[in-house]
Amino acid sequence: MRVKDVLSKTILKLLLFCTILYTGDALIMEHTFIGKWITNNEFAALKPRNVFHKQLDEVDLPCDEHRNRHILFRKKFACDNVGDNAKVYISADDYYKLYINGRFVAQGPAPSYHFKYNYNVIDVSKYLVGGENTIAVHTLYQGLINRVWQSGDNRHGLILDLMIDNVAVVSSDETFKTTLHSAYTESGICGYETQFLERYDSNASEVGFASPDFDDTGWEQASISKYADHTLTLQKSYMLEFEAVNPVCVTKRENSIIYDFGSNYVGYLCATAKGTKGDIVSVRCAQELNEDGTLRYNLRANCTYEEEWVLSGKEDILDWFDYKSFRYAEFILGDATDIKDVSFCVRHYPFELKVELNPQYSKNDDLRKIWELCVHTQKYGVQEVIQDCMEREKGFYLGDGCYTALTNMLLTDDDSMVRKLIDDAFSTDFISDTLVTCMCCSHMQEIAEYPLILVYLVLWHYNYTGDKDYLAQNYEKVKKLLDAYCRNYESSGLLRNLDKWCVVEWPKNFQHNYAVDIREGQVCKEAHISINAYYIAAIQTANHISCVLGLPQYRDEASLMSAFYTAFYDEEKHLFCDSENTDHISLVGNSFVYAFDLCQDNIFKANFLSMMKENTISSLSLFCTFLVLLGHIKNNRHDLIQEALLDEGAWKRILREDGTTTFEGWGKDTKWNTSLFHLTMSYAATFMADIDFNKLFADI
Repeated sequence: MRVKDVLSKTILKLLLFCTILYTGDALIMEHTFIGKWITNNEFAALKPRNVFHKQLDEVDLPCDEHRNRHILFRKKFACDNVGDNAKVYISADDYYKLYINGRFVAQGPAPSYHFKYNYNVIDVSKYLVGGENTIAVHTLYQGLINRVWQSGDNRHGLILDLMIDNVAVVSSDETFKTTLHSAYTESGICGYETQFLERYDSNASEVGFASPDFDDTGWEQASISKYADHTLTLQKSYMLEFEAVNPVCVTKRENSIIYDFGSNYVGYLCATAKGTKGDIVSVRCAQELNEDGTLRYNLRANCTYEEEWVLSGKEDILDWFDYKSFRYAEFILGDATDIKDVSFCVRHYPFELKVELNPQYSKNDDLRKIWELCVHTQKYGVQEVIQDCMEREKGFYLGDGCYTALTNMLLTDDDSMVRKLIDDAFSTDFISDTLVTCMCCSHMQEIAEYPLILVYLVLWHYNYTGDKDYLAQNYEKVKKLLDAYCRNYESSGLLRNLDKWCVVEWPKNFQHNYAVDIREGQVCKEAHISINAYYIAAIQTANHISCVLGLPQYRDEASLMSAFYTAFYDEEKHLFCDSENTDHISLVGNSFVYAFDLCQDNIFKANFLSMMKENTISSLSLFCTFLVLLGHIKNNRHDLIQEALLDEGAWKRILREDGTTTFEGWGKDTKWNTSLFHLTMSYAATFMADIDFNKLFADI
């Protein structure tokens, strides 16, 4: 056979399974699935339901049926020639854990919308053996309306192809067997409808389902999902990494054992136990201890981490499906129960620190500890998405997520999380053309300033990476976004009548009596300084992007700036009022002007810095703190950055309160439901890293 014929056959073989896509300089082989979306009888004929709506629309989405379904799939297959080119292409809605020949392989996919639903490609060569093999998948349909997944929509299923040398060996179809995993029953819901607490029963007949010698003769055949409407796309971000963390301290009490893993992490508690059949082991987890040394398992973030493990009388292995955030674990045991092999299976996004602490900070012990705190938080806090807190919400939040993703990119020299955030945020325009607050989920919330922060992130990404093609792609989306803000909310040069929440600063006790009614769930009719400063800065950013791309200016800023000054500027005090209807002047209101350099009056800057000195950085919180530090960069006041970092009430307070990860604010009692593993405040590392700030923040 001629070489030309061989090449032609090879190319045709590849095209049979793949569509070739180009992203930047990378060649991505987009897989065309042979397998079908399979599920069980309960879900096979369910029609998908719409969970998307504007936040203020009254919508009833009950979740009493079809929830907390742990659905298993298995199939045996022959594999004569294993080779070293075996890949599984796989996805599941809501989530899967994949096993081959009894060994855990991977889990996913990262949260995504059904119309661009992620699938994973996994090299499984090392898991296969010559002869008979077993593939097993544990899937979850959670069924709740929350910030974690696009669930509650009646979509469940599994799809996969196992390819060896580009030939399909196994594809999902009716020959797979399926059943419910009865080991998992509800013992409550924690957080904001975030997750089911698990009562894990080691007596369940499905325990060990992934083992090749497991007897599945009683299982039913899988069904093809009748209304499957997913459009699949290769997940562009990386898959999770896992590491085992052993306890650093073990304390035995009367009838319990407490394990301290040395830091807050995210993942799964692992243990082996043996006791009398039917014995119940209470399992508690916590991020901190009470004063008497007991676990504070009712977390400050309003999650009660207390679950049950029912023993079988044999040697049992705890097998949690959903993850938690904790440092301490406690087993309350029966008299004859023996427990061993306790560890923490920690999960996180791939992380390799690529930048050093700025030399001007490295000689200060406190600054070095703050740097280490933020780096540790980033390494172990970023999951399959940039989420803010690890327990109460697990939400892919847009606003503070921009700052967190930026920090992750700077620390790792990896822009994949920034790209995922940008791409997923813009994809929410099918819900609202001014985007939504939390991506890839079924919880509908709109916060006015968050999409405007996204505009800055688009430019920050370009300033750091130099990727002009990606900038051009996103510029069209930026213009569409700002056009929608202008059409929907701009009047006389100012934004007003916002039918979405404006946070300004959070929590409320850090708002410095901001004199505007910005409560969630209502229309804010009056124009106020916070959202209008964000808006003008976004338009200025769009103009800078157009300049970079050699395009006409997006929009003239002069009339907007004139309206801004007329509405808010107090010429006598050389400071800005909170709204057009008040003469109240707040630190938070003026922090936006300072951050975005919207006032060139040196008296204003002096007055603002005087206010800042009087109140200190710790009187601000999640949003204004970043902006004040940004303003210090733009005004070349690096001395004030160091002063802010060393504020006794800020990051040093977190360290004093035994924080191993950044909190949702400056202290454990910052708010009524403080998360002790919250990513936002890790952005201090952005301002401590040895990078070129002038390039990064150019023209923001």
